[in-house]
Amino acid sequence: MSSFKRLDRAYKNAKTISFDDTSKFIFFSDCHRGDNSFADDFANNRNIYFHALNHYYREGYHYCELGDGDELWENINFESIFEAHKNVFQLLRKFHLGNRLHMVWGNHDMVYRDKTYVDRHLSSYFEPIDGESKALFEGLAYHEALVLKHSNTAQEVFCTHGHQADWWNYNFWRVGRFLVRVLWKPLQVVGIADPTSPAKNYKELIRIERRIKRWIVKNKLRITIAGHTHRPRFPEPGQIPFFNDGSCVHPRSITGIELENDHISLIKWHIDTKIDGTLQIVRVLLEGPEKLSDYVAD
Repeated sequence: MSSFKRLDRAYKNAKTISFDDTSKFIFFSDCHRGDNSFADDFANNRNIYFHALNHYYREGYHYCELGDGDELWENINFESIFEAHKNVFQLLRKFHLGNRLHMVWGNHDMVYRDKTYVDRHLSSYFEPIDGESKALFEGLAYHEALVLKHSNTAQEVFCTHGHQADWWNYNFWRVGRFLVRVLWKPLQVVGIADPTSPAKNYKELIRIERRIKRWIVKNKLRITIAGHTHRPRFPEPGQIPFFNDGSCVHPRSITGIELENDHISLIKWHIDTKIDGTLQIVRVLLEGPEKLSDYVAD
């Protein structure tokens, strides 16, 4: 199956979310939450991420995670990841209880496409202090893609991980997972990168982005937000409307896409120093805001 057909299928089977000019969404992907070991890239940015997540919860945003949220190639099960980042998952649970949590699976958490797996591992957790199981993400469903559809204009925003345009990481993710667990995870500790990852292979990154852009053009310039390559992308109105939210494992920062009041922006959260030498976590606007309706094809 070609990348075009995989993207077509993801769009056809996507979860549809209605929105209007007052709606607020934050898109993150590629958190790669791990077990807090030396190989856990997310651990370096967990405080930044948690602070940003708190901000978006308080401000009434919907949280959309576009794949590779949990690092289930390096780690065998979700339980070790949950124990390492329990505060994050308890905050995500608040989004879930408010019907503001929308989850997409990527190649590193592709096991979540199996509803039985999600129900078994994510519905509840064991709390050793109380000696009993507690609810976590009851009824949560992961999707291959989301389609945000404006309630008045019917304008659509297609959101997916983007590995549909990556032949190896879509079709042979089990092989990739095996290689990462037995080979690349121990080598990562000493600084050797996985060459099969598009985030660390520039030529492959460009090829994947090119395939997604061709699909967008073929589909009448459908606005698309993806992740996977870890490279933030923000087009100007009139250009091919391919957005990438980047990742949460950049060195000392995380990036994301905000959609608020019919405007779209690329943002970064990082640690900055105050004049008195104390540290603070700040949000920086990288691109935008641009009016979403300006990306409508003529």
